[in-house]
Amino acid sequence: MSSSIYSQSTAAPPAIDGGNKKDASLAEMAVKAEEDVIVDAVWGRLDDQSGPNYRNLGWIRAAVLEIKTQIGLGVLGLSSWLIAQIIVAIIITWSDYVVGTFKLNHPEVYTLADVGFLIGGPIGREILGFAYWLEQTAIAGAGLLSFSVALNAITGHGTCTVAFVVVGAVLNVLFSSIQTLDRISIVGWVGLAGIMSSIITLAVAVGVQDRPSAAPQVGFWSPDTAVARDATFVDAINAVSVVVFAYAGTPNFFNIVGEMKNQRDYTKSVITCQAFVTAVYLIIGCTVYHFVGQYITSPALGSAGPLLKKVCYGLALPGLLVGCVLYTHIPAKYVFVRILRNSRHLSKNTPIHYIVWFSCVIVNCALSFIIAEAIPFFNDLVGLIGALLGTFICIQTEAYMWLWDEWRSPNRGTLKWKALVAMNILFIVLGFFVMIAGTYGSVVAINQSLHDGNTSAPFSCADNSGST
Repeated sequence: MSSSIYSQSTAAPPAIDGGNKKDASLAEMAVKAEEDVIVDAVWGRLDDQSGPNYRNLGWIRAAVLEIKTQIGLGVLGLSSWLIAQIIVAIIITWSDYVVGTFKLNHPEVYTLADVGFLIGGPIGREILGFAYWLEQTAIAGAGLLSFSVALNAITGHGTCTVAFVVVGAVLNVLFSSIQTLDRISIVGWVGLAGIMSSIITLAVAVGVQDRPSAAPQVGFWSPDTAVARDATFVDAINAVSVVVFAYAGTPNFFNIVGEMKNQRDYTKSVITCQAFVTAVYLIIGCTVYHFVGQYITSPALGSAGPLLKKVCYGLALPGLLVGCVLYTHIPAKYVFVRILRNSRHLSKNTPIHYIVWFSCVIVNCALSFIIAEAIPFFNDLVGLIGALLGTFICIQTEAYMWLWDEWRSPNRGTLKWKALVAMNILFIVLGFFVMIAGTYGSVVAINQSLHDGNTSAPFSCADNSGST
């Protein structure tokens, strides 16, 4: 079967004698209903009557989800290193494109774990599957902490931080349990609007203010935007790792194309996504850094002062929650599909379907909550996971996927084929360099944090927003 989807067809109904229009109408409706049934290589037989339609995502909504898996408050940390941003954007865009072509060539693929099984058998499936799940779950945990930072900033640390994380976790479970990405894309629009309004508000605020809140409030001041000039190797490689992590939504794109109504529209969604994300990273990040320089605060939304901090976090709150939702829903669905694959319960409204699905969502969110709250150097750990796994599952794997698919291509030996082979090998080499160097930089950062005592206590009630 060359495509992951085909429509069931039946013979035309026999002629109706005697002008029995009612019987004719019923027969035509039955044929139409049968034609609307989708048979997917992952989900099996799909229709709107007996279960969720996991193949109903349009390309515009797909682009919104792709954008939201990448864009967040991290845009405010991408201030310099413009060349690195452009290079990473080009490499990741190619990786995202390969995801779509690989899916069309292998319709049974739904996640990176399926890619691992195709290329490396059961061992490959477990290695890529665990790397994929761990990265997603860690990002979800970081999202829960960001949600608590926002509530602390808005309320002036109104209560224990753990309580805010619990609120975020409960809301996360409620929205993450929505079964299809088509429906989640509705809240994706809300989340994207929230994040964009927040960072645009900050950019305008720092542009019209006399000086940022962290700068000297009297006398002369000047933003220093030449941070790359005196950067050490560790600083530089950590900055590159941050850029890679900002584009690390690629593993999610397997799930997104897997639920698209027309999977050949995937490339349009990727081009739209990457153009938008890169433009925002370059324009907003650089604008904020131009006016703030070395006085950018951590978290960055406090750079325009206490009042604007509350306003910006209030606007960003839906986007922070939606980020948690996507990074909980997608790894939970990976586990869900692995458990129920090739059974009728995967896409039918059965008790087993709902028990397994809600269990996967709740357990995944609980694990994100625990690792985020229990590990005292969690923020540095997320950086380590991003450095160790980000390039591996966002660059090297996709480059090897292309080589694996195209090595025996009919175009083998042509100039274009040789150029693409060389490009993908280069991407693999660059990916390994960033992975090894980034891991080293992250370990150094963790060691420094432990040495300086810059770690939080497990399940701490302390303010994490810098408001008190």
